[in-house]
Amino acid sequence: MKIPNHVAIILDGNGRWAKAKGMPRNYGHTMGAKNVEVICKAAHEMGIKYLTLYAFSTENWNRPESEVNALMKLLDSYLKNCLKLAKKNNMRVRVIGDISRLDAKFQQNILELEKASAAYDGLTLQIAINYGSRDEMLRGMRKMLKDYDEGKLSAEELDEAKFASYLDTADSPDPDLLIRTSGEQRLSNYLLWQLAYSEFYFTDTPWPDFHEKELKQAVEAYSARDRRYGGIKEEEE
Repeated sequence: MKIPNHVAIILDGNGRWAKAKGMPRNYGHTMGAKNVEVICKAAHEMGIKYLTLYAFSTENWNRPESEVNALMKLLDSYLKNCLKLAKKNNMRVRVIGDISRLDAKFQQNILELEKASAAYDGLTLQIAINYGSRDEMLRGMRKMLKDYDEGKLSAEELDEAKFASYLDTADSPDPDLLIRTSGEQRLSNYLLWQLAYSEFYFTDTPWPDFHEKELKQAVEAYSARDRRYGGIKEEEE
């Protein structure tokens, strides 16, 4: 079976899953956070090297204030716990997105986690917090224009690889597979540049119920597809 090197997941359905159980939405988010460790472990055991999870989008600020505050507390708590998980599982953890909108303590926790796990060479877990692909590209272009104005970049140097180097994901390969849980079939402003040649897999299973079995099903579906790039079939292994 062909294992994707990089899997990106849109973690959808926490609130609806909780509502179906007669519980508040925040309960769904809590159980969804607990499921991250389950999927990280399963991904590592399958041979996946990079896992990028959409945890909080730039659009999520439009949710009710009480839900946003609960999500922020949950994410901050999860990242603190990640320090232990990263060491235990030899896992590198990075955060992508514009963290400048987060409170100072949250930002500091992110930087400490990234520094503490930088040398680990198992699974690389990338968590998208306050992330939106259009925002990412605009931020990248501002950096690029600044370099151009300062004479660090010429127009002749600009190609796809150079542009990608200004994005949040500059240190990771593009995803081979995108998974979205809970039945929705859209990208929701997620990794628009990076997903140009990725395979998509949509499942009705909500994120809190998306476990090792469901991940294997997604990878099996990916493996069975006839991957083509520019009309050229990927070589058989």
